[in-house]
Amino acid sequence: MNQIQNFTKGLLKENPILVQVLGTCPTLGVTTSAFNGLGMGLATTFVLTMSNIVISLVRDFIPDKVRIPAFIVIIASFVTVVELVMQGFLPALYEQLGLFIPLIVVNCIVLGRAEAFASKNKPFSSMIDGLGMGFGFALALTVLGSIREFLGSGAVFNVKIIPGDLMLVFILAPGAFIALGYLIAITRKLKDHI
Repeated sequence: MNQIQNFTKGLLKENPILVQVLGTCPTLGVTTSAFNGLGMGLATTFVLTMSNIVISLVRDFIPDKVRIPAFIVIIASFVTVVELVMQGFLPALYEQLGLFIPLIVVNCIVLGRAEAFASKNKPFSSMIDGLGMGFGFALALTVLGSIREFLGSGAVFNVKIIPGDLMLVFILAPGAFIALGYLIAITRKLKDHI
């Protein structure tokens, strides 16, 4: 039961974006469409999960003085894997996400989970935590991207639902702040009733 709670806490109770308000730079930058949000969310989920596992495995061998730099090297290794795979197999998504992929290395969600959870727990628990927080991040980015894409262009996942452009402000930076603000407010209201 504890592993299920570890997994589900990242989805709503401790969602990195909607509750903890962490990682807002990629959230606001890449969520111009649902596809971009999902791509960035899954990339971050992979990095978060794999780095949590490795950090949990090597935690006893890393001296305290170099703990954070060691975590960053581990995280950077998995970000490089994601970047190369995405560049080779999903070039259109890679081009859309651009600079935000390498910035996963310093994403406070990934580094925070490494420090707060993976460095203190066993590999399986760390994997579950990474998956839960990662999927919560991916869910928030996809929902935000869907809302912005729908309100801005009348489409979701590039499928046109309403013809013509609607409110172009939602595809621009101010629309990201507006949509994220409403999502956070709705999440807080839902959390009160759970």
